[in-house]
Amino acid sequence: MKTAHLHQIHPILPVQNVVEALSFYVNRLGFKIAFADDSQEPTYAGIRRDEIEIHLQWHDVKEWEAGFNTPMLRIVTQNVDALYDEFKDKEVYHKQTKVRNTTWGTREFAFFDLYKNGLTFYQDIN
Repeated sequence: MKTAHLHQIHPILPVQNVVEALSFYVNRLGFKIAFADDSQEPTYAGIRRDEIEIHLQWHDVKEWEAGFNTPMLRIVTQNVDALYDEFKDKEVYHKQTKVRNTTWGTREFAFFDLYKNGLTFYQDIN
């Protein structure tokens, strides 16, 4: 009997404007567009960088006004300091963003995208 093997996850982030979100992830964070449901006004698209893929899904402004929790992604990297340096001139950090060692054995930094989806990049240091 074959056993199941989980090998990827494609989280879906809510966004108010897919084109703006694509621009942020491509131009500031170095992702490439994997697909989009429409070339002019997409409501659903995927982006890739290295071995990860994230999907972006349009949500009506009324949903944002009602309030809902946006996701927080933890993305593993092999060199968190190099990634931090890559992003530091891209105007994505808030003033408290810094690389830090945690008590749970990681080195990490975090910030929010345009729509308050949390992005934490980390590596194990133990």
